[in-house]
Amino acid sequence: MFMGVVPETTTTSENFAATRYSLLSRLQDWGDNESWRVFFDTYWRLIYSVALKAGLTQTEAEEVVQETVICVAKDIQKFKRDRGLGSFKGWLCNLTRWRIADQLQKRTGLLRGDGAGAARTYQPLEEVADLADHTVGPDWEQEWQAHLLKAAIQRVKERVREEQYQLFDLCVTREWPIPRICQTLGVSKTQVYLAKLRITRLLRKEVARLEKEWDTR
Repeated sequence: MFMGVVPETTTTSENFAATRYSLLSRLQDWGDNESWRVFFDTYWRLIYSVALKAGLTQTEAEEVVQETVICVAKDIQKFKRDRGLGSFKGWLCNLTRWRIADQLQKRTGLLRGDGAGAARTYQPLEEVADLADHTVGPDWEQEWQAHLLKAAIQRVKERVREEQYQLFDLCVTREWPIPRICQTLGVSKTQVYLAKLRITRLLRKEVARLEKEWDTR
């Protein structure tokens, strides 16, 4: 490993680790548990982030993640058979939106009244669903692409030498000038260019593979 620069690392929420294994134990009846682990590791941050942006608390967002993944596990075979359900990306978006709507409806803050002492009623479900749709829709595509890239980066990092990824990270992610990279790490411009080219190609292939991974018909 090159000395002098510490590469960035991806960390996973310790609190969510327990949730992950608890959740996966409930999915064992739906097939290969290792596949569900990979699925969860790939997509939970996407669902969680969108739920937070929709205005949910961390606890509510974790509930959305759990319930969404359970819905995927229960209905994935139906999704694969029914072309009318569209793409996996769109289907997962809808599942997430509905689970966000569930959490919004549960909130006591959605009890409405016209004044002190007035009778309060729950906000109609269709209004909650519209709110969830409004908050999820604009963010979903952006979050989808960002999280697939993060998942791809993590997988590619496991397949290349650490020093090669460091060159790519400094050049592409941190946008260091190539002369600065060469001077700091004692490498040639050719090494930087080759690392950038190779890892960029690997990332494109990995993102494409991730997009198709659960969207097989």
